[in-house]
Amino acid sequence: MEQNRREMLSLAALAGAGAVLASEAQAQVNAGPKTLFTVQQTTIPIAGSDQVFPVRRIYCIGRNYAAHSREMGSDPNREPPFFFQKPSDAIQNVKIGEVADHPYPSLTKNYHYEVELVAALKSGGRNIPMDKALDHVFGYAVGLDMTRRDLQRAMGDEKKPWEIGKSFDHSAPLGPIHPVDKVGHFTKGAISLAVNGQVKQSSNLSNMIWSVAEQIAKLSEAFELMPGDIIYSGTPENVGPVVKGDVLLCKIEGLPDMSVKIV
Repeated sequence: MEQNRREMLSLAALAGAGAVLASEAQAQVNAGPKTLFTVQQTTIPIAGSDQVFPVRRIYCIGRNYAAHSREMGSDPNREPPFFFQKPSDAIQNVKIGEVADHPYPSLTKNYHYEVELVAALKSGGRNIPMDKALDHVFGYAVGLDMTRRDLQRAMGDEKKPWEIGKSFDHSAPLGPIHPVDKVGHFTKGAISLAVNGQVKQSSNLSNMIWSVAEQIAKLSEAFELMPGDIIYSGTPENVGPVVKGDVLLCKIEGLPDMSVKIV
């Protein structure tokens, strides 16, 4: 009798241990693979909100104002739009009313400013019709496409990708995003950039060769656009160099100013 009792207790203990092991194994399955380390999500503040806009990709259109296209050696009447990308972590968030320190990057001796209207997408798709394109825009911001011009030109002369001239740390300073329901869409309005109080770039958004709607439609032919994508929509003429100590003031009619100091 005592032996039977010991056998029953042993079997119960084994069953209990098996249940624990099975439970732990199931917990491991449910947990899935563990991330090796954490990669910080790039976000942009949304004006007037405690929410932030998560960034997936940064698309930029090149030579989208006729005069700028000519100063860069192209013919705007014959060239279709072309795009390049910056890494999402190139964004430098700049608060309204502040002059943010912007580091002069390595490797360059010819560092250029390019002020731009930036569109932030809340939805996307492929082959988006132009008349539906603006439905995908969440809001707009003032941005700078900072450029290591000497590196960009050197790569272009060698017929190599000029990513090193465009896609580097802090190369995309950006103000907060202003939702469309607060500011509307931007098809016209003054855009300008001043260096140390002297206006260098001055144009109108209506001078874009390809509108924001057309850019979205064209981009969606090549890529599936997604929520979190942002589009730098091109810069006017008179881009030029800056040095340490220079203060840049960017203006787009209908949006707060954005300012950085080169350090």
